[in-house]
Amino acid sequence: MEEQGRIPDMSKHPSGIIPTIQNVVSTVNLNCELNLKAIALHARNAEYNPKRFSAVIMRIREPKTTALIFKSGKLVCTGAKSEAQSKLAARKYARIVQKLGYSVKFSDFKIQNIVGSCDVKFPIKLELLKAYHETFARYDPEIFPGMIFRMVKPKIVLLIFVSGKVVLTGAQDKEQIYVAFENIYPVLNQFQKKVSI
Repeated sequence: MEEQGRIPDMSKHPSGIIPTIQNVVSTVNLNCELNLKAIALHARNAEYNPKRFSAVIMRIREPKTTALIFKSGKLVCTGAKSEAQSKLAARKYARIVQKLGYSVKFSDFKIQNIVGSCDVKFPIKLELLKAYHETFARYDPEIFPGMIFRMVKPKIVLLIFVSGKVVLTGAQDKEQIYVAFENIYPVLNQFQKKVSI
């Protein structure tokens, strides 16, 4: 696992910065109709309030995740820190439902979104960056303090803050997060705010 604190492989991470994976969202189909009320009554750490939301919200501690379980048998798993963790968690939720008497078939597992973040450790001139990259950048500090930068290849959305903090979202695997960050890093460097001491 390459994460913050480790010495980065400079061939893959020339910036010397490895974004930390914050959240992996995946979906899976359990291939059976579910009685959500019964699941909420018999499973631990499960809540169901149909007036508020049409799914059972279930949590497990290891890996620390939350699942949304729908009547159709569709399940959304959020909160994992890696793709493997997300799959393991989804399997655990499927097992819990199976133990309640449903004939679960685990299929169509798919990573829907990966969110990563990092800090370039220097302030960024967002106004200037926007002026140069108008096509991809949206920045309206009165509405949202960060710049929304839509990268085309890989298709990733970046939130870039004046402080140098960067959030990357929309990836299907962590490599896309890494590639997107390496693509944007030289651009951010170019618009670095020189801090006078």
